[in-house]
Amino acid sequence: MKRIVVLGAGESGSGAAILAKEKGFDVFVSDCGTISEPYRALLDQNGVKWEDGKHSEELILNADEVVKSPGIPLNAPFIQKLQAQGTPIISEIEFAARYTHAKMICITGSNGKTTTTSLIFYILRQAGLNVGLAGNIGNSLALQVAHEDHDYYVIELSSFQLDNMYDFKADIAILLNITPDHLDRYDFKFQNYVDAKFRITRNQTADDAFIYWAEDPVIDRCLRTLRENHAIGATLYPYGFTQPNPLPVGEEELALKGRHNVLNSMAATIAANVLNIKKDVIRESLMTFKGVEHRLQYVATVRGVRWINDSKATNVNSCWYALESMTTPTVLILGGKDKGNDYSEIDELVKAKCHTLVFMGLHNEKLREHFGELNKQLMANGQQPISIIDTDNLHDAIQGAYKAAHEGDTVLLSPCCASFDLFKSYEDRGEQFMAAVRAL
Repeated sequence: MKRIVVLGAGESGSGAAILAKEKGFDVFVSDCGTISEPYRALLDQNGVKWEDGKHSEELILNADEVVKSPGIPLNAPFIQKLQAQGTPIISEIEFAARYTHAKMICITGSNGKTTTTSLIFYILRQAGLNVGLAGNIGNSLALQVAHEDHDYYVIELSSFQLDNMYDFKADIAILLNITPDHLDRYDFKFQNYVDAKFRITRNQTADDAFIYWAEDPVIDRCLRTLRENHAIGATLYPYGFTQPNPLPVGEEELALKGRHNVLNSMAATIAANVLNIKKDVIRESLMTFKGVEHRLQYVATVRGVRWINDSKATNVNSCWYALESMTTPTVLILGGKDKGNDYSEIDELVKAKCHTLVFMGLHNEKLREHFGELNKQLMANGQQPISIIDTDNLHDAIQGAYKAAHEGDTVLLSPCCASFDLFKSYEDRGEQFMAAVRAL
């Protein structure tokens, strides 16, 4: 009997273990952290053996194949040992795809993935299709394949998930944009991250669709190279403001506001067109979609100040889009676990829109250095420096922003950083932020 070892027992790992058990494999799950109670119960109910708080070498290195959680880096000691002995290491998405014939609509990019994925899922459901939502959002793809029978899956894919996908093929692949992110995971080499994103086109043929933002310079450069080398087989569907407008409604009628969301809506519309969804359904969906939590989410107005939760902005470019959409003087709360960020990308918007920055993280040194230099430049030019409030916790950050904001201002939580210094996840960060704001 083939032995499958699953490393990591979160949503993807637990789902992969259940599917492997159902398919008759000898399955073992190992997590160096503490497996949460719902996943423990799920594994126990399905008779899957597991351990947590450690990785037992003798129970892992004898695997015929390993399904790795996307959160485990490729340079982790056990991963290197498995690679050295030639043990195949794959992702949950790769494993699950072996057991379904459903069409795969896959979305990646540095920003806009969740919004675009959710919008496409919404359009397909409005069209009456039997569709599942998976990847970084929704339930585990493997668990859905084990217990459900969808005709379509809309899958949000991070670069981490794409790293360990080899035979998987997207029927529709969407690449929204590429800006520096997760560079700490990719040896601080941007091209390594770019290459990971382009893995979404892997194994595609002319019968498949590759939808991409034509005006992204990184995508354009890499796509030119791939085409010159005949290394991309999909039918290409570019979109953007320099391309024919695919939207069946005017921009002012879109439920999602902002220039970036016009692009997200274009990508979703082209995907729906490829799937032959009726134009009336697409039009109605684009006008009624509600958006996603923690992405430019209105929280409350307190003493004339609007508070916005953009906790999902875990990289600098995502914060850029949030600032670009601000129409009032802004107090920006940022900070967290830095991933090799270059904050200069938001300098011009910070100067134009923010009168106060609130740092919220355990290690704000890089923020202090960068925006301290920005203030020196402003003062050298005879301009007003930006006020800076330095905190290491949510309570002090909110109190500082509350005192700094004036009537008519917006307080924007758009951190630029991962949440893991102070919070369990960006969702946890957003929930705590909203609860604290509502308690003001």
